[in-house]
Amino acid sequence: MPLLKINPTETQAWQKLRQHFYEVQFVKMQQLFAENPNRINEFHIVWNDFLIDFSKNRITNTTIDLLTELADEVQLKAGIEALIKGETINETEGRKVLHTDLRQLTNNQNQEVAAALDQIQLFTENVIKGHLKGSTGLPFTDVINIGIGGSDLGPKLVTEALTDYKNHLNVHYISNIDNDSIQSLKNKLNPATTLVVIVSKSFTTLETISNANIFKQWLLQNNLKTQDHLVAVSSNIPEAVNYGIETQNIFPMWDYVGGRYSLWSAVGVSTALAIGFNHFKELLNGAHEMDVHFAQTPFKQNIPVVLALLSVWYNNFFCFETEAVVPYVDKLKMLPAYLQQVVMESNGKSVDRGGNPVNYETGTIVWGEVGTNSQHAFFQLFHQGTKIIPTDFIGFVNAFNPSDLHDLLMANFFAQTEALMNGKEGKYHTEATNDKNAVYKEFKGNRPSNTILIDQLTPKSLGSLLAMYEHKTFVQGYIWNIYSFDQFGVEYGKVLANNIKAELQSEQIKQHDCSTTFLLKHYLKKKQ
Repeated sequence: MPLLKINPTETQAWQKLRQHFYEVQFVKMQQLFAENPNRINEFHIVWNDFLIDFSKNRITNTTIDLLTELADEVQLKAGIEALIKGETINETEGRKVLHTDLRQLTNNQNQEVAAALDQIQLFTENVIKGHLKGSTGLPFTDVINIGIGGSDLGPKLVTEALTDYKNHLNVHYISNIDNDSIQSLKNKLNPATTLVVIVSKSFTTLETISNANIFKQWLLQNNLKTQDHLVAVSSNIPEAVNYGIETQNIFPMWDYVGGRYSLWSAVGVSTALAIGFNHFKELLNGAHEMDVHFAQTPFKQNIPVVLALLSVWYNNFFCFETEAVVPYVDKLKMLPAYLQQVVMESNGKSVDRGGNPVNYETGTIVWGEVGTNSQHAFFQLFHQGTKIIPTDFIGFVNAFNPSDLHDLLMANFFAQTEALMNGKEGKYHTEATNDKNAVYKEFKGNRPSNTILIDQLTPKSLGSLLAMYEHKTFVQGYIWNIYSFDQFGVEYGKVLANNIKAELQSEQIKQHDCSTTFLLKHYLKKKQ
């Protein structure tokens, strides 16, 4: 069943929300908390080891009622069912969307997913235990994952986030075609104990194959048998075999899993090598539990739905165009970059599901950094700037290595959400303090945030967290009546890059606009 095509701005709920916005747009959260000291009881969700506090938002009960009415009117429940059941909801490419199938419990897995997981388990356990060795007979000590986009960001994020679960293997990620960083990595590694994982669905991705060629040559220069050191994750098995990779060392990729949703598949083999297959399964199980919560929970207690509705509220009514994600744990420093791909590649669309130009805002701009680093960078703008940036604060009750330092970290975590909401306006008035700088020290407050508090960063909780943001993104796109699972804008740039590469190598510049022609000629002139 295709997704319904409903312009959200033409619904009755949207009109009600617009009127409601005019009534509450200047209401301050400080006032809402003062009027209802128990406000938190109405605006939080507890699920598994997650606590979501969304009370520090510019909302009332009426706001939530109208947002869920919008979700009902566009028939969001039918959209969720289509996603979970694996309907062909990527209609522009004629593909099903089945990343949730990758993390089904064992007794519900389809045959090819189960076979792929068995293959990953056998392979990773043999490498970790030292049963599978390089061509000189030495066990592997290092793994290089070569991919780009979803073939890099997801696995890299998870591997870094779960470093406390790391075994003896050192996993490195190469995505950019930057020869300087590649040479630096090669200088640190022993080729005889290095395993190279090449991740490319087509096995023709320009950046990935270009980087793979460098490492393949490196292995050959050191008199190693490449078939003992190269592994592929691809749907193009003939091309991978032709490249010199043994069939048993090729892991599958499927059309029904988009790149930015693929870390749960064999694309995550580098993560499974880093943390072990059992921990990788815990990651999948955590995501599956969030899938079940998303599919079965009423909207007002449904974490991804609530977060998405709040995003629509701010993006389409307050015209707050950006959202920040600030994790208070250094291991999640990759999370904002990962979410940029998940959110902006999915919902960066200006044509609706009916093929019409949209007349409303769609995808939000997502950015962020680790706290407390971010507090000493862009939080000044958060607190006193002219732009309002709704922010997700992500914190963990228990550190992997407990210490008093964690309390200090979390004290900052809690203090920032309180300061953003309350501000300190009026407390430092010039006449009251005789401080000539008092006006510059005032904070207006009323800055919205969500607090996502999780017991501990584990493979399972990380799986749930990432699945939560995936589903939030789906809900946003569904309500905006756009297709979230294609990325034609990205693909067009790749075509142009291939053409320009040929021109640079031949030094024959073809027809371009005057700016691009000028730049290409300047590049060739200065190139050594």
